[in-house]
Amino acid sequence: MNNDYSFNIKRKRPEDLFENVSDYFNEETLTTYAESKSIMRTQKKITIRALELLELKNKHPLILDAGCGPGFAAAFLNELGYKTVALDIISEFLKYYDIEYLNPILANMCYPPFKPDSFDSIISISALQWIIRDVNSESERLILTNLFVSFYQILKPESNMIVQFYPKSTVIMDYIAEIVNNKTNFKGNFIIDNPNNPKKRKIFLLLKK
Repeated sequence: MNNDYSFNIKRKRPEDLFENVSDYFNEETLTTYAESKSIMRTQKKITIRALELLELKNKHPLILDAGCGPGFAAAFLNELGYKTVALDIISEFLKYYDIEYLNPILANMCYPPFKPDSFDSIISISALQWIIRDVNSESERLILTNLFVSFYQILKPESNMIVQFYPKSTVIMDYIAEIVNNKTNFKGNFIIDNPNNPKKRKIFLLLKK
């Protein structure tokens, strides 16, 4: 990692304060999140950027939206003509809007219930930071390893996946890179938009099988 892009966020965020994502997204918080026009706009912008980076070759790809929340990214992908499967661990998210057309699946993205070579692409927006928070946690390491190994298995050969997330530090990013490099055959790298502007910084992990 280039030292020019080094950062370490000190303030506490929801993933630091709550052990499980479902503890944070209680009824009130979930409703606020799902109905936020600002979050919708942000997720749309991030999804547009993710598609730019993916450079999908297949004209009719099947895309998994892993950790989809109420389905902002998956719905936008569907509007663009992509067939999508929306997966999340929180059932209330999958029921909040009428998203049956997104083939919603209630499951943990770290243990995706799909056959090998199922998807032309995987996209995950603003979810990974809930999975890896402590680089010294052996349980988190095992879960994160399973996530990337599983994603590798369910992707079709020569396919790309992209993860956008909010790591607290470059240490976390280096830790993720180590697991990807040592435990899978993915090829890829981090892409950082606006690296020196904390408010506008967006971090993507682009991987190819």
